[in-house]
Amino acid sequence: MSTSLANPGFGLAALCLVMVVCAVAVYLATGLGRPTVVPGAAVRGAVQLALVSLVLAAALSRLWSSVLVLIVMFGAAVFTSGRRAEAGRSAAWLALALLAGIGTVLPMMLISGVVPLEGVALVPVGGIVLGGAMTATSLAARKALDSIEQRWGEVEAALSLGLDERDSRLEVVRSAASDALLPGLDQTRTVGLVTLPGAFVGVLLASGSAVQAGAVQILVLVGLLLAQTCAVAATVEMVARGLVHRPRAADRSGITGVDAGTSPRGTRRRRLRPWRTRRRRTAPTVR
Repeated sequence: MSTSLANPGFGLAALCLVMVVCAVAVYLATGLGRPTVVPGAAVRGAVQLALVSLVLAAALSRLWSSVLVLIVMFGAAVFTSGRRAEAGRSAAWLALALLAGIGTVLPMMLISGVVPLEGVALVPVGGIVLGGAMTATSLAARKALDSIEQRWGEVEAALSLGLDERDSRLEVVRSAASDALLPGLDQTRTVGLVTLPGAFVGVLLASGSAVQAGAVQILVLVGLLLAQTCAVAATVEMVARGLVHRPRAADRSGITGVDAGTSPRGTRRRRLRPWRTRRRRTAPTVR
């Protein structure tokens, strides 16, 4: 039985083209959005994968070049998380959340010897862990910032009860941001029953051993759980402290350093200065 899968060629290109056309037809029939989104994403993905394949073929042969690839991937993950969270310049703080995730898991794998210190193992495993941490960070930051805007009244109520700014925000942020961990938890709980993740399929096709494929997959899944948990915890803390915030979302208590004359929803409140206040004209009294 041949284990070759998706060999590059005319058949693969034709199948991908047919699937893109079908997706565009569904977009047009149901009005889900712009039908050009799918072709654009497919072409961009194909070009990126072609370039990455060429780069990885040369980079994986040396350890220093593999580390450089991980650094570039880390920068792209920080940019993506910040854009999804719509946090403006403050999104740079999300780099600490991603670093908390991958910086906890990857050294443990390398020190234990389970993952060899080689480019061919470092880049794939590190990329999977970084991708999971990026997804969790993006969801946590977006949900946390949205909850602050939508439930600002609860934050003010907590402040009126004597809580400080961090604890007041944390009461609103914690429950919303914790939902970012659900995809990873569901993936781990249903692995083998609902889905066969990419690491399992890749090792199975490469080695033909289902036991080895299962060992690699459970290592990746447990590492993802730890990385995502650390990343979400760091994100929640930074949002609660006001380090990560929306550019036009001012904190009325002054924690974010943004003009307090702007509400969390970004609407400008008018202030009347005493010397600019109009006086009502009264008709002269007739005696």
